[in-house]
Amino acid sequence: MKKNDPYAALRFKEFNFFLLMRFAMVFAWSMQFVIIEWEVYSLTKDPLSLGIIGLMEIIPAVSMALFAGHIVDQSEKKSLLIKCILGFSVVSLGLFLITVPSITTHLSLNTTLYIIYALVFLGGLVRSFIGPTVFSLLSLIVPKKVYPNASTWSSSVWQMGAMFGPALAGFSISFMGVHWSMCLVFGFSLMALILLTQIAAKPILNPKIGEPIFQSLKEGVKFVFKNKTILGALSLDMFAVLFGGAMALLPIFAQDILKVGSEGFGILRAAPAVGSIITMVLSAYISLNKKAGVKLLTAIFLFGICMIVFGLSEYFWLSVLALFLSGIVDGVSVVIRNTILQLHTPDHMRGRVSSVNSIFVGSSNELGAFESGVTAKLMGVVNAVVFGGIMTLVTVTTTAIALPNFRKLDLEKDVEALENGE
Repeated sequence: MKKNDPYAALRFKEFNFFLLMRFAMVFAWSMQFVIIEWEVYSLTKDPLSLGIIGLMEIIPAVSMALFAGHIVDQSEKKSLLIKCILGFSVVSLGLFLITVPSITTHLSLNTTLYIIYALVFLGGLVRSFIGPTVFSLLSLIVPKKVYPNASTWSSSVWQMGAMFGPALAGFSISFMGVHWSMCLVFGFSLMALILLTQIAAKPILNPKIGEPIFQSLKEGVKFVFKNKTILGALSLDMFAVLFGGAMALLPIFAQDILKVGSEGFGILRAAPAVGSIITMVLSAYISLNKKAGVKLLTAIFLFGICMIVFGLSEYFWLSVLALFLSGIVDGVSVVIRNTILQLHTPDHMRGRVSSVNSIFVGSSNELGAFESGVTAKLMGVVNAVVFGGIMTLVTVTTTAIALPNFRKLDLEKDVEALENGE
């Protein structure tokens, strides 16, 4: 492997199948979530209903996260991921069936909503296992010296799925309708399952197989809270996503404020991911490890500003630009956070650490969606987004002042030590 080889991880055949599988999975998941948001708001015209979607996913995702991490660390990763994808396929099939016109005409609005929320709840349960399983499987496919590069490519593919999924969802809703759009989601979930079969089963590296579950959970949480670098990165990103995210309110902006329809909704939904993928591809060539703490704080501060601009914008092009720029700076945050997790997490604890990460960061998307729905209901949609952006700026400023050591975080030496086999 060449030093500073931007394609180091791509030289491993299984890793390429892993990337394709992850793209198909994220594509399907993000497309499904957008379709659900659009359908629910079209049925209710109530911003709180969008918040409930997030709440229905966060309840199982958070409550099961630590237990999922324990199970992941005790299990063979490929077979567990197969079960996760099958679970997601069941959810997609259920949403496909509930949107059949001949079925929906015989159901009341409340019944339809309850079924959708129940399927979203089941999806949150599946999701609590998918994150830590994928994180753990990646580290078993490539050698340690390639972790930073593999993490960058994996994050890039995640963002590509998050970019194309919503974009296609917006256009497919317009041209095919909600029902057949859900059929596409089901198809991509099956594609992910087929790609996963090309990866061999991996050994279980946990030396404490059969460890009592509560002792295992305690060890995982204790590790994260003792590691100030991991804890600081996760906490900062969690509050930024919680307060600064406005994605759950995009159907309202598309339909009622900017009046751009489902096509414009797809563009708005995809704009942040376009920015993120640009950042992540560039980060394979240009390292973000030096002065990582300062870069992370700056990126999240700029993210808050972008959200304020988006909230105040009355022009479609300016709204798209603000979301695009928010994706660029968010990409910096994602790359640095994932590098921290890969470098500082022992192999036998990856499932549990990733689960804690999902509580801090992953589930904050859904909790942020609920927060956005509630604040939009109380203070109006525009005020809710601007308020969230301001709270993000406050959070970053407070962190920078209260944690001076975090400002000094530099990952350059950690990466060099890994590349030298130390």
